[in-house]
Amino acid sequence: MRVHEELAASGAALSYQALTGFCRRQGIGQTRIVPAGQYYFEPGVEMQHDTSPHEVEVGVRKYKAQTASAVLCYSRLLFFQINPTFQRFDCKVFLTDALRYAGGAPERVMIDNTHVVVLRGTGREMIPVPEMEAFAERFGFRFVAHQIGDANRSARVERPFSFIENNFLAGRTFASWEDLNQRARQWCDRVNATYKKHIRAVPRELFAVERLHLKPLPAWIPEVYRLHQRTVDVEGYVSVNSIRYSVPVAWIGRRVEARETRDKLEIELDARHIVTHDRALTPLHQRITLSEHKPPRGEGARRDPHPEEQALVTAAPEIAPYVAALKQKGRKVVALALRQLLRLLRDYPREPFLAAVHEAARYGLYDLDRLERMILRRVARDYFLLLDTDSHD
Repeated sequence: MRVHEELAASGAALSYQALTGFCRRQGIGQTRIVPAGQYYFEPGVEMQHDTSPHEVEVGVRKYKAQTASAVLCYSRLLFFQINPTFQRFDCKVFLTDALRYAGGAPERVMIDNTHVVVLRGTGREMIPVPEMEAFAERFGFRFVAHQIGDANRSARVERPFSFIENNFLAGRTFASWEDLNQRARQWCDRVNATYKKHIRAVPRELFAVERLHLKPLPAWIPEVYRLHQRTVDVEGYVSVNSIRYSVPVAWIGRRVEARETRDKLEIELDARHIVTHDRALTPLHQRITLSEHKPPRGEGARRDPHPEEQALVTAAPEIAPYVAALKQKGRKVVALALRQLLRLLRDYPREPFLAAVHEAARYGLYDLDRLERMILRRVARDYFLLLDTDSHD
Protein backbone atom coordinates (compact mmCIF):
# COMPACT_ATOMS: atom_id res chain seq x y z
CA MET A 1 0.00 0.00 0.00
CA ARG A 2 2.85 2.39 0.77
CA VAL A 3 4.43 1.73 -2.64
CA HIS A 4 1.07 2.38 -4.35
CA GLU A 5 0.77 5.70 -2.51
CA GLU A 6 4.25 6.79 -3.65
CA LEU A 7 3.56 5.77 -7.26
CA ALA A 8 0.26 7.68 -7.30
CA ALA A 9 2.01 10.73 -5.83
CA SER A 10 4.59 10.63 -8.64
CA GLY A 11 1.86 10.67 -11.28
CA ALA A 12 1.46 6.96 -12.12
CA ALA A 13 -2.11 6.02 -12.95
CA LEU A 14 -2.70 2.43 -11.85
CA SER A 15 -4.94 0.69 -9.36
CA TYR A 16 -3.79 -1.12 -6.24
CA GLN A 17 -4.97 -4.45 -7.72
CA ALA A 18 -2.89 -3.85 -10.88
CA LEU A 19 0.20 -3.22 -8.74
CA THR A 20 -0.25 -6.40 -6.66
CA GLY A 21 -0.91 -8.42 -9.83
CA PHE A 22 2.31 -7.11 -11.38
CA CYS A 23 4.25 -8.03 -8.19
CA ARG A 24 2.85 -11.55 -8.22
CA ARG A 25 3.75 -12.10 -11.88
CA GLN A 26 7.29 -10.82 -11.36
CA GLY A 27 7.75 -12.73 -8.09
CA ILE A 28 8.31 -9.55 -6.07
CA GLY A 29 7.73 -10.15 -2.35
CA GLN A 30 6.75 -13.76 -3.01
CA THR A 31 8.39 -16.84 -1.55
CA ARG A 32 9.61 -19.07 -4.29
CA ILE A 33 7.67 -22.33 -4.49
CA VAL A 34 9.94 -25.34 -4.26
CA PRO A 35 8.67 -28.90 -4.76
CA ALA A 36 8.81 -31.00 -1.61
CA GLY A 37 10.48 -34.03 -3.17
CA GLN A 38 10.88 -37.42 -1.53
CA TYR A 39 13.34 -39.16 0.77
CA TYR A 40 14.38 -42.68 -0.05
CA PHE A 41 15.97 -44.94 2.56
CA GLU A 42 17.81 -48.18 2.09
CA PRO A 43 16.98 -51.03 4.50
CA GLY A 44 18.53 -50.70 7.95
CA VAL A 45 19.80 -47.16 7.44
CA GLU A 46 17.52 -44.98 9.56
CA MET A 47 14.96 -45.03 12.34
CA GLN A 48 13.04 -41.83 13.13
CA HIS A 49 12.03 -41.01 16.71
CA ASP A 50 9.79 -38.25 18.05
CA THR A 51 7.22 -37.49 20.78
CA SER A 52 3.79 -35.87 20.78
CA PRO A 53 1.42 -34.88 23.65
CA HIS A 54 -1.87 -36.73 23.98
CA GLU A 55 -4.61 -37.01 26.58
CA VAL A 56 -5.26 -40.51 27.95
CA GLU A 57 -7.55 -41.96 30.61
CA VAL A 58 -5.72 -44.24 33.02
CA GLY A 59 -7.34 -45.59 36.17
CA VAL A 60 -10.48 -43.39 35.76
CA ARG A 61 -8.30 -40.26 35.61
CA LYS A 62 -7.30 -38.23 32.58
CA TYR A 63 -3.65 -37.37 32.12
CA LYS A 64 -1.67 -35.29 29.65
CA ALA A 65 0.91 -37.81 28.52
CA GLN A 66 3.72 -38.06 26.01
CA THR A 67 3.52 -40.53 23.12
CA ALA A 68 6.98 -41.69 22.05
CA SER A 69 7.09 -43.24 18.59
CA ALA A 70 9.78 -44.90 16.48
CA VAL A 71 9.50 -45.89 12.81
CA LEU A 72 11.94 -47.81 10.62
CA CYS A 73 12.12 -45.69 7.48
CA TYR A 74 12.33 -48.48 4.89
CA SER A 75 9.67 -50.90 6.16
CA ARG A 76 7.57 -48.33 8.10
CA LEU A 77 7.55 -50.70 11.09
CA LEU A 78 5.85 -48.73 13.92
CA PHE A 79 6.47 -48.95 17.67
CA PHE A 80 5.20 -46.54 20.31
CA GLN A 81 4.71 -46.16 24.07
CA ILE A 82 2.81 -43.62 26.17
CA ASN A 83 4.08 -42.34 29.53
CA PRO A 84 3.15 -39.41 31.82
CA THR A 85 6.64 -37.91 31.39
CA PHE A 86 9.43 -38.18 28.86
CA GLN A 87 12.81 -37.40 30.33
CA ARG A 88 16.23 -38.75 29.42
CA PHE A 89 15.63 -41.87 31.50
CA ASP A 90 12.29 -42.48 29.73
CA CYS A 91 13.94 -41.92 26.35
CA LYS A 92 16.56 -44.60 27.00
CA VAL A 93 13.90 -47.04 28.24
CA PHE A 94 11.77 -46.41 25.15
CA LEU A 95 14.60 -46.74 22.63
CA THR A 96 15.77 -49.95 24.31
CA ASP A 97 12.28 -51.42 23.94
CA ALA A 98 11.99 -50.14 20.35
CA LEU A 99 15.29 -51.75 19.32
CA ARG A 100 14.29 -55.00 20.99
CA TYR A 101 10.98 -54.87 19.13
CA ALA A 102 12.84 -54.43 15.85
CA GLY A 103 15.39 -57.09 16.76
CA GLY A 104 18.32 -54.91 15.72
CA ALA A 105 19.69 -51.38 15.41
CA PRO A 106 19.86 -49.10 12.34
CA GLU A 107 22.85 -46.99 11.37
CA ARG A 108 21.29 -43.77 12.69
CA VAL A 109 18.29 -42.49 14.69
CA MET A 110 16.80 -39.22 13.47
CA ILE A 111 15.48 -36.82 16.16
CA ASP A 112 13.98 -33.33 16.09
CA ASN A 113 16.61 -31.39 18.14
CA THR A 114 14.99 -32.39 21.43
CA HIS A 115 16.84 -31.27 24.57
CA VAL A 116 16.52 -34.82 25.90
CA VAL A 117 19.25 -35.87 23.45
CA VAL A 118 20.86 -32.62 22.27
CA LEU A 119 23.64 -30.97 24.25
CA ARG A 120 24.14 -28.06 21.84
CA GLY A 121 23.80 -27.21 18.18
CA THR A 122 21.10 -28.08 15.67
CA GLY A 123 20.89 -30.03 12.44
CA ARG A 124 24.27 -31.27 11.21
CA GLU A 125 26.05 -29.33 13.98
CA MET A 126 24.09 -31.14 16.70
CA ILE A 127 26.20 -32.60 19.50
CA PRO A 128 24.39 -35.15 21.70
CA VAL A 129 24.59 -35.34 25.48
CA PRO A 130 27.53 -37.62 26.41
CA GLU A 131 25.15 -39.90 28.32
CA MET A 132 22.97 -40.39 25.23
CA GLU A 133 25.99 -40.70 22.93
CA ALA A 134 27.32 -43.53 25.10
CA PHE A 135 23.88 -45.15 25.03
CA ALA A 136 23.87 -45.04 21.21
CA GLU A 137 27.38 -46.50 21.01
CA ARG A 138 26.26 -49.45 23.10
CA PHE A 139 23.77 -50.43 20.39
CA GLY A 140 25.92 -49.35 17.43
CA PHE A 141 23.91 -46.41 16.06
CA ARG A 142 24.33 -42.62 16.16
CA PHE A 143 21.92 -39.76 16.77
CA VAL A 144 21.36 -37.21 14.00
CA ALA A 145 19.03 -34.19 13.92
CA HIS A 146 17.25 -32.51 11.04
CA GLN A 147 17.42 -28.79 10.38
CA ILE A 148 14.99 -26.62 12.33
CA GLY A 149 11.84 -26.11 10.28
CA ASP A 150 12.53 -29.08 7.99
CA ALA A 151 9.55 -31.13 9.19
CA ASN A 152 9.47 -33.21 6.00
CA ARG A 153 12.79 -34.77 7.02
CA SER A 154 11.02 -36.59 9.88
CA ALA A 155 7.74 -37.25 8.09
CA ARG A 156 7.99 -41.03 8.61
CA VAL A 157 7.46 -40.62 12.35
CA GLU A 158 5.24 -37.53 12.27
CA ARG A 159 2.48 -39.16 10.22
CA PRO A 160 1.52 -41.97 12.69
CA PHE A 161 0.75 -39.60 15.60
CA SER A 162 -2.62 -38.61 14.15
CA PHE A 163 -3.29 -42.27 13.38
CA ILE A 164 -2.53 -43.22 17.01
CA GLU A 165 -4.72 -40.46 18.43
CA ASN A 166 -7.74 -41.13 16.20
CA ASN A 167 -7.56 -44.93 16.15
CA PHE A 168 -5.76 -46.38 19.16
CA LEU A 169 -6.68 -43.78 21.81
CA ALA A 170 -10.19 -43.01 20.57
CA GLY A 171 -12.75 -44.45 22.99
CA ARG A 172 -10.23 -46.49 25.00
CA THR A 173 -9.59 -46.37 28.73
CA PHE A 174 -6.81 -48.20 30.56
CA ALA A 175 -6.47 -49.76 33.99
CA SER A 176 -2.80 -48.77 34.36
CA TRP A 177 0.17 -47.49 32.39
CA GLU A 178 1.41 -51.05 32.07
CA ASP A 179 -1.96 -52.08 30.63
CA LEU A 180 -1.84 -49.13 28.21
CA ASN A 181 1.59 -50.02 26.83
CA GLN A 182 0.81 -53.73 26.59
CA ARG A 183 -2.25 -52.95 24.49
CA ALA A 184 -0.21 -50.44 22.45
CA ARG A 185 2.28 -53.19 21.61
CA GLN A 186 -0.54 -55.54 20.55
CA TRP A 187 -2.00 -52.75 18.41
CA CYS A 188 1.40 -52.20 16.77
CA ASP A 189 1.59 -55.92 15.94
CA ARG A 190 -1.81 -55.73 14.26
CA VAL A 191 -1.12 -52.47 12.40
CA ASN A 192 2.29 -53.63 11.17
CA ALA A 193 0.66 -56.70 9.65
CA THR A 194 -1.93 -54.61 7.74
CA TYR A 195 -1.63 -53.53 4.10
CA LYS A 196 -0.81 -49.79 3.72
CA LYS A 197 -2.07 -47.99 0.65
CA HIS A 198 0.48 -45.17 0.76
CA ILE A 199 3.40 -47.64 0.53
CA ARG A 200 1.48 -50.37 -1.32
CA ALA A 201 2.88 -53.03 0.96
CA VAL A 202 2.61 -54.65 4.38
CA PRO A 203 5.22 -53.28 6.86
CA ARG A 204 5.91 -56.75 8.27
CA GLU A 205 6.74 -58.08 4.81
CA LEU A 206 9.12 -55.19 4.13
CA PHE A 207 10.60 -55.65 7.58
CA ALA A 208 11.53 -59.24 6.69
CA VAL A 209 13.96 -57.69 4.21
CA GLU A 210 15.08 -54.81 6.43
CA ARG A 211 15.81 -56.98 9.45
CA LEU A 212 18.68 -58.62 7.57
CA HIS A 213 20.39 -55.22 7.32
CA LEU A 214 19.97 -54.20 10.99
CA LYS A 215 22.93 -54.45 13.32
CA PRO A 216 22.53 -57.28 15.85
CA LEU A 217 21.80 -56.24 19.41
CA PRO A 218 24.44 -56.80 22.13
CA ALA A 219 24.42 -60.24 23.74
CA TRP A 220 23.70 -58.55 27.08
CA ILE A 221 21.66 -55.35 27.32
CA PRO A 222 22.05 -53.67 30.74
CA GLU A 223 18.89 -52.45 32.39
CA VAL A 224 18.30 -48.70 32.16
CA TYR A 225 18.34 -47.05 35.59
CA ARG A 226 18.85 -43.76 37.38
CA LEU A 227 20.02 -43.10 40.93
CA HIS A 228 18.55 -40.80 43.59
CA GLN A 229 20.18 -39.79 46.87
CA ARG A 230 17.58 -39.34 49.59
CA THR A 231 17.15 -39.00 53.36
CA VAL A 232 14.39 -41.06 54.99
CA ASP A 233 11.76 -38.68 56.40
CA VAL A 234 10.36 -38.74 59.92
CA GLU A 235 7.45 -40.95 58.87
CA GLY A 236 9.64 -43.66 57.37
CA TYR A 237 9.22 -42.86 53.67
CA VAL A 238 11.49 -41.97 50.74
CA SER A 239 10.15 -39.57 48.12
CA VAL A 240 11.03 -40.24 44.46
CA ASN A 241 9.28 -38.36 41.64
CA SER A 242 6.68 -36.99 44.11
CA ILE A 243 5.66 -40.51 45.23
CA ARG A 244 6.58 -41.78 48.72
CA TYR A 245 7.84 -45.32 49.27
CA SER A 246 8.06 -46.99 52.69
CA VAL A 247 11.23 -48.27 54.36
CA PRO A 248 11.86 -49.79 57.81
CA VAL A 249 11.36 -47.30 60.64
CA ALA A 250 14.93 -47.96 61.81
CA TRP A 251 16.11 -46.10 58.67
CA ILE A 252 14.48 -42.78 59.67
CA GLY A 253 16.97 -39.96 59.25
CA ARG A 254 19.47 -42.14 57.38
CA ARG A 255 20.88 -41.45 53.90
CA VAL A 256 19.82 -44.02 51.30
CA GLU A 257 20.28 -44.57 47.56
CA ALA A 258 17.20 -45.24 45.39
CA ARG A 259 17.81 -47.13 42.12
CA GLU A 260 14.93 -46.55 39.70
CA THR A 261 14.35 -48.89 36.75
CA ARG A 262 11.43 -49.23 34.37
CA ASP A 263 9.44 -51.51 36.71
CA LYS A 264 11.16 -51.42 40.10
CA LEU A 265 12.51 -49.04 42.72
CA GLU A 266 15.26 -50.42 44.94
CA ILE A 267 16.08 -48.43 48.09
CA GLU A 268 19.46 -49.37 49.53
CA LEU A 269 20.82 -48.49 52.95
CA ASP A 270 23.86 -50.72 52.49
CA ALA A 271 24.71 -53.94 50.67
CA ARG A 272 22.72 -56.07 53.15
CA HIS A 273 19.68 -53.82 53.56
CA ILE A 274 17.66 -53.29 50.37
CA VAL A 275 13.93 -52.63 49.96
CA THR A 276 12.27 -53.28 46.59
CA HIS A 277 9.03 -51.58 45.45
CA ASP A 278 7.05 -51.77 42.24
CA ARG A 279 7.64 -48.44 40.48
CA ALA A 280 4.55 -46.21 40.37
CA LEU A 281 3.96 -43.42 37.86
CA THR A 282 0.65 -41.93 39.01
CA PRO A 283 -1.12 -40.55 40.92
CA LEU A 284 1.44 -38.20 42.39
CA HIS A 285 1.82 -37.59 46.15
CA GLN A 286 0.58 -41.09 47.03
CA ARG A 287 2.12 -43.33 49.68
CA ILE A 288 3.15 -46.89 48.91
CA THR A 289 3.61 -48.99 52.04
CA LEU A 290 4.85 -52.57 52.07
CA SER A 291 3.13 -54.93 54.50
CA GLU A 292 6.36 -55.54 56.46
CA HIS A 293 6.66 -51.79 57.08
CA LYS A 294 3.21 -51.45 58.62
CA PRO A 295 2.99 -51.35 62.43
CA PRO A 296 1.91 -54.60 64.13
CA ARG A 297 -1.83 -55.17 64.21
CA GLY A 298 -3.48 -53.35 67.07
CA GLU A 299 -0.71 -50.83 67.57
CA GLY A 300 -1.73 -48.51 64.74
CA ALA A 301 0.40 -45.66 63.58
CA ARG A 302 2.90 -43.91 65.80
CA ARG A 303 0.98 -41.70 68.18
CA ASP A 304 3.91 -39.86 69.76
CA PRO A 305 3.66 -36.15 68.91
CA HIS A 306 6.46 -34.48 67.02
CA PRO A 307 9.11 -32.78 69.19
CA GLU A 308 8.10 -29.44 67.65
CA GLU A 309 4.46 -30.04 68.62
CA GLN A 310 5.44 -30.78 72.21
CA ALA A 311 7.54 -27.60 72.34
CA LEU A 312 4.67 -25.50 70.91
CA VAL A 313 2.02 -26.83 73.30
CA THR A 314 4.37 -26.47 76.28
CA ALA A 315 5.33 -22.88 75.42
CA ALA A 316 1.84 -21.73 74.36
CA PRO A 317 -0.93 -24.12 75.49
CA GLU A 318 -3.61 -21.78 74.10
CA ILE A 319 -2.63 -22.55 70.49
CA ALA A 320 -3.05 -26.33 70.85
CA PRO A 321 -6.33 -26.36 68.84
CA TYR A 322 -4.65 -24.44 66.00
CA VAL A 323 -1.71 -26.87 66.00
CA ALA A 324 -4.07 -29.85 65.75
CA ALA A 325 -5.97 -28.22 62.87
CA LEU A 326 -2.71 -27.29 61.13
CA LYS A 327 -1.65 -30.96 61.12
CA GLN A 328 -4.88 -31.92 59.37
CA LYS A 329 -5.45 -29.00 56.98
CA GLY A 330 -2.01 -27.56 56.31
CA ARG A 331 -0.50 -28.06 52.86
CA LYS A 332 3.08 -28.56 54.00
CA VAL A 333 4.66 -31.70 55.42
CA VAL A 334 3.57 -31.83 59.07
CA ALA A 335 7.10 -31.77 60.48
CA LEU A 336 8.07 -28.76 58.35
CA ALA A 337 4.89 -26.87 59.22
CA LEU A 338 5.35 -27.45 62.96
CA ARG A 339 8.99 -26.43 62.70
CA GLN A 340 8.05 -23.18 60.97
CA LEU A 341 5.33 -22.39 63.53
CA LEU A 342 7.80 -23.00 66.38
CA ARG A 343 10.25 -20.61 64.72
CA LEU A 344 7.57 -17.92 64.57
CA LEU A 345 6.86 -18.40 68.27
CA ARG A 346 10.54 -18.04 69.17
CA ASP A 347 11.38 -15.17 66.79
CA TYR A 348 8.50 -12.75 67.48
CA PRO A 349 6.98 -11.18 70.60
CA ARG A 350 4.40 -13.39 72.27
CA GLU A 351 1.41 -11.01 72.17
CA PRO A 352 1.36 -10.31 68.38
CA PHE A 353 2.08 -13.99 67.72
CA LEU A 354 -0.88 -15.18 69.80
CA ALA A 355 -3.18 -12.51 68.35
CA ALA A 356 -2.28 -13.50 64.80
CA VAL A 357 -2.78 -17.22 65.55
CA HIS A 358 -6.21 -16.59 67.10
CA GLU A 359 -7.27 -14.54 64.06
CA ALA A 360 -5.96 -17.22 61.67
CA ALA A 361 -7.83 -19.93 63.58
CA ARG A 362 -11.06 -17.91 63.43
CA TYR A 363 -10.88 -17.62 59.63
CA GLY A 364 -9.40 -21.08 58.98
CA LEU A 365 -6.05 -19.82 57.67
CA TYR A 366 -3.23 -22.39 57.74
CA ASP A 367 -0.77 -20.75 55.36
CA LEU A 368 2.15 -20.04 57.70
CA ASP A 369 3.78 -17.54 55.32
CA ARG A 370 0.61 -15.48 55.50
CA LEU A 371 0.50 -15.96 59.27
CA GLU A 372 4.01 -14.50 59.50
CA ARG A 373 2.91 -11.41 57.54
CA MET A 374 0.01 -10.97 59.97
CA ILE A 375 2.47 -11.10 62.88
CA LEU A 376 4.78 -8.57 61.23
CA ARG A 377 1.93 -6.10 60.74
CA ARG A 378 1.14 -6.28 64.46
CA VAL A 379 4.79 -5.95 65.42
CA ALA A 380 5.23 -2.91 63.19
CA ARG A 381 2.12 -1.27 64.64
CA ASP A 382 2.68 -1.98 68.34
CA TYR A 383 6.44 -2.11 68.80
CA PHE A 384 7.90 0.35 66.29
CA LEU A 385 5.80 3.50 66.81
CA LEU A 386 7.60 6.55 65.38
CA LEU A 387 7.47 9.80 67.31
CA ASP A 388 5.84 12.78 65.61
CA THR A 389 8.82 15.16 65.76
CA ASP A 390 6.81 18.09 64.43
CA SER A 391 4.60 18.13 67.54
CA HIS A 392 7.65 18.74 69.79
CA ASP A 393 9.01 21.70 67.87
